[in-house]
Amino acid sequence: MAIAFTFPGQGSQSVGMGKELAETFPESRRVFEEVDEALGEKLSTLIWEGPEETLTLTANAQPALMAVSLAAIRALEASGLVLKDKVAFVAGHSLGEYSALAAAGTFSVADTARLLRIRGNAMQAAVPAGVGAMAAIIGLEEPAVAEACAEAAENSVCQIANDNGGGQLVISGEKAAVERAAKLCTEKGAKRALMLQVSAPFHSALMNPAADAMREALAKVDKRPPAVPVVANVVVQPLTDPDEIAARLVEQVTGRVRWRETVDWFAANGVTTLYEIGSGKVLSGLARRINRDIAVANVAAPADVDAAISTLN
Repeated sequence: MAIAFTFPGQGSQSVGMGKELAETFPESRRVFEEVDEALGEKLSTLIWEGPEETLTLTANAQPALMAVSLAAIRALEASGLVLKDKVAFVAGHSLGEYSALAAAGTFSVADTARLLRIRGNAMQAAVPAGVGAMAAIIGLEEPAVAEACAEAAENSVCQIANDNGGGQLVISGEKAAVERAAKLCTEKGAKRALMLQVSAPFHSALMNPAADAMREALAKVDKRPPAVPVVANVVVQPLTDPDEIAARLVEQVTGRVRWRETVDWFAANGVTTLYEIGSGKVLSGLARRINRDIAVANVAAPADVDAAISTLN
């Protein structure tokens, strides 16, 4: 009967997210102030007022989503939650892994904001516009998608970026190769192969320059053992050593987000409820498709905080 907290990734952002938390809990408001101070700009104004197209930019969306997740954590803590007493594991989808680590105390909020700004800028700069692409493959199992990527690569880059479960995988790499792989997936029986409107080929080998940037940035930041283990995206194992955590975060830039396996790992290790902490319900939806035996809940607003506390206590 264990509980895990999960933290959303890019795509879960929306204008206005976290504002009600900041208006209700001084501790939540302070998170947004810390992020603004760390970045030297009013990211909070962008989060709450938009415009949406600016918030969606990778360099903004990543620290913004973290800020909302940490605002929710601070609201829970202000209401009596002690993370290590109630939560067995934390995990996050891509950038959400940084939110999970900040929640567990490995990084400060300010350092996490700066790391995610570096990460977002580095990922955007790693590949010239139009060179890379990503596609969502719906209704085809992982072995067949991997085979299509290998066949389509033709000495270029094409690989699985996200295994989200429920028959949803995302592939990433050089544009022509991804387009070839998407066509092959359709021929192999995929229900849909949809090219995604993204600004870069995330979680592919084309992100190597961004991985180098994160290795350098993570080497300079203070790191503490997390209060509870983090189940890392690229190895699907609980980690507590700060240096290993940093190494896996570097790997994550070019590696696969193994979310289906993460949810399965939770189920196999006694987790009965997943709380999605922050904006949106993407991870809750994925969890329902992966394993219906795991209960899901969300914490994104003051009413959610009250409901979670009443259940957790």
